[in-house]
Amino acid sequence: MSSKTIAHAIQVLEGLLKGLDQAFWEANSVDRKDFIYDLIGAVHGELSELNKLSVQDHDLQYEPISEEIQLIGAKLARLQSLSAEFLLRATTTKRLDALINDVKGLMKF
Repeated sequence: MSSKTIAHAIQVLEGLLKGLDQAFWEANSVDRKDFIYDLIGAVHGELSELNKLSVQDHDLQYEPISEEIQLIGAKLARLQSLSAEFLLRATTTKRLDALINDVKGLMKF
């Protein structure tokens, strides 16, 4: 079974959602919070679409569904490169970096 299954994608995206939520609360300006909130909305929308699928489909190959999730690659790369400036805690920065790398492995961007 491929590691890029729908079940794996759900796990990766749920992890990213938790990391982005933590990053949102640590962001030190409204502009940065808006930036992160936009990413949260895209990930949440994709998870909503994936949760509509039958459990029997979870072993199928994952392909991004929502338009928003297909467009977040550049924003995630920007967040990853600026996370030390965006976030207060080094542990959050390190965790978010790993989560973004997981998403990069899942999608092509």
